[in-house]
Amino acid sequence: MFLPKYPDNPTPPPTHTHAPTDRAPARRGLPSVSLDQKTVVAVLVGGVVLTALLAAVAITAISVAVAAVVLRSLLRDQHRR
Repeated sequence: MFLPKYPDNPTPPPTHTHAPTDRAPARRGLPSVSLDQKTVVAVLVGGVVLTALLAAVAITAISVAVAAVVLRSLLRDQHRR
């Protein structure tokens, strides 16, 4: 009584069918990259320069933070007097 009535063919047939091909598609490989000594040296020098700049920024930030803490403690001591 409470069973649903299903249609005979619930899905329509596909309108597009894929026809098999005789040959497999050609696979393209990755392009070859030639690494010579100049390229390696340039990458290494660039890495060293960027690392040095990052270290300089970090040292500057630490020194500014230390100077701010010292000035804050000096000003706080002056306000207590």
